[in-house]
Amino acid sequence: MSTLFPILFEKAVPPGIEQAKNIISPMEEAELIRAIDIAGLEPFRFQQWEGKRLTRSFGWRYDFTDSSFAQVEALPDWLLPLRERAAEFAGLAAEALVQALVIRYDPGAGIGWHRDRPVFEHVVGVSLGAPAVLRLRRRRADGKFDRAELPLEPRGAYHLSGEARHAWEHSITPMDAARWSVTFRSLAS
Repeated sequence: MSTLFPILFEKAVPPGIEQAKNIISPMEEAELIRAIDIAGLEPFRFQQWEGKRLTRSFGWRYDFTDSSFAQVEALPDWLLPLRERAAEFAGLAAEALVQALVIRYDPGAGIGWHRDRPVFEHVVGVSLGAPAVLRLRRRRADGKFDRAELPLEPRGAYHLSGEARHAWEHSITPMDAARWSVTFRSLAS
């Protein structure tokens, strides 16, 4: 991981999580938000359920209505500088981040508990707009959960790999203000 990005942790988090502040400027954040809003977002669909968040995938798309995985439109030019920075932060080659998911969370939207699909390996997210909380949980042998939380500040990034990526579920709590995110993923070997 690059020393250009300060790492933050206020509480203990599972191994495999890295976090950085301010990987982009406020002006870059505003430009990304504008680009996301005109990127042709659609409501997230999971089988017959429609979520409150609006999304669009580039590079690769996992379809939750039929469990298909397919290549889609390449990452647009406006995402490539952010992919470079996200990859540098995570210690990866930019070309390894072959999928991008852009999301707009309107007030009241969040994401329920999940693990990213096994076709993906590294997960590098960049937060825009309102701050959020990434919740993490792992089921123990006694049926209870180990839990952790990671505050996500605007213009900051996080990287999930290893144990945090594969053994823990994560979710985003619903918020009162609008938030946008860009999540880059690499493919599993």
